Amino acid sequence: MSQKDVGNKLPIYKLKAGKQVEEYYDEWTIKNKYDEDMSNWKYSGPKETVDLFSKYTNKKDLKILDAGCGTGLVGIELNKKGFNNIDGADFSQAMLDLIPKNIYKDLFKIDLNKKLNISDKTYDGITCVGTFTFGHVNPPCLDEMVRICKKGSQICFTINIGIYEEYGFDKKIKELEDNKSWKVLEFYKSDYIASKNVNAWLVLAKTI
Repeated sequence: MSQKDVGNKLPIYKLKAGKQVEEYYDEWTIKNKYDEDMSNWKYSGPKETVDLFSKYTNKKDLKILDAGCGTGLVGIELNKKGFNNIDGADFSQAMLDLIPKNIYKDLFKIDLNKKLNISDKTYDGITCVGTFTFGHVNPPCLDEMVRICKKGSQICFTINIGIYEEYGFDKKIKELEDNKSWKVLEFYKSDYIASKNVNAWLVLAKTI
């Protein structure tokens, strides 16, 4: 599905990265409209991602980064599964301000398209849902995710099917396998936002 076609379903996909997108999210949070829309659209990305992440580990104290955490929908699902050591990061302060208390240990504002101000090998796992999409975060972020993860960490993320090849995620995922940065354990189609006919690839990779 082209950017124009998907943009007719979800207007945010028509925007360019950066300030435009941040301002859109800031407005989307007014009166909690974002969470209301996600519920109405039956957005399944957070639950599907956490179900896959938890399939490969029973360690509930893993230090996890929820990258692009938004209003905490993934964090809530992680909490339901018993994970209790989660940090959340997003580039919209308005979204961060809507996160319920006691979901994350630490919250911080971050631009995933830039080098992350996080030390090497900080995390045991990363979830990233809804950020690899039109006008949002680009493939080099995956290099940074590998860098800030310890060996043997799980990185579980969605990629909007419409940008998978266009943005070069196919090449980046293969590059990270070829240079033995990670091994992809799962790769399949997620329903994601089926009510809007918007699908994503759901990927789980383990760092080497």
